[in-house]
Amino acid sequence: MLRRALIALVAVAPAALPATSLAYDIKPKTPETAFSKKARPDILGISADSSAASARAILESSFKGRGKADIQEQKFGGTALSFTAAMVFTLPSDPKQTGEVLSSSFSAPASANLAYFVDRNLTFALDQQPSKAELVKQVMDKYGVPTIVGNQHLYYFYRAGSIMSVGAKYKEATALEAVDRPLDPKMALKLNDSNGRGSCVAMVKRSLAKEKNLAAMLGEAKGANCDGALSVELTPGATPDRVGKAQFTLMDFKRMISAAKIDADALAAEQDERNPLPKARAPKL
Repeated sequence: MLRRALIALVAVAPAALPATSLAYDIKPKTPETAFSKKARPDILGISADSSAASARAILESSFKGRGKADIQEQKFGGTALSFTAAMVFTLPSDPKQTGEVLSSSFSAPASANLAYFVDRNLTFALDQQPSKAELVKQVMDKYGVPTIVGNQHLYYFYRAGSIMSVGAKYKEATALEAVDRPLDPKMALKLNDSNGRGSCVAMVKRSLAKEKNLAAMLGEAKGANCDGALSVELTPGATPDRVGKAQFTLMDFKRMISAAKIDADALAAEQDERNPLPKARAPKL
């Protein structure tokens, strides 16, 4: 029901919406998050703590004078409140220039307009392709020891505010060796729940194939056997020891679930405010 309601909110043309409630006052609630103070990953300075306003300031500073920005605004239900739902900053690639696309999605004002999805995609110019060893080192220096490595990915999965472990104790050298091999099936199975479902590897892949809004991603978030994920994909370049593309993806599944509930409750309250039930009572017989 929630998914249908949120989809309808986006799909209905502005002319068809009820008259907005100019006086409606939202008191934001902070949704839960997968991350903690000790384990709070970011991508280019944007983390699950970033609001749309703070993320925009970071991206405008980073992309200043380069590329283009697409800022996507939405109305919140039938109110006059407008908020930033998503941002995409793009710097096209060419043979002499590394290309970059950074996209992020944010919850509604009721849930404090916070990030729940951040993705940075780099396409390196041929003469600027970094070594795989250098990138693996940088990733582990910044994010720590990954949960599992393989299939050109370093995966970090989070539960209860910490990075999950499946028993692998990667050093830089062992992670570099493992990154081009298939995921260890025994370790991958440990990421499933007791019924063999919910692997975050599968959830990350499926989530990346969907629209990056709460309505589209909520099902995967609820099915994940973890609270959040950081995925780093390193695509081989001109030679096997070089990286041609690098994709960094941060997903806060716990925030998606919590924010969707907060937003739905706020929309229901706003509807009640605009269409109050009759206060008259039946006569005493």
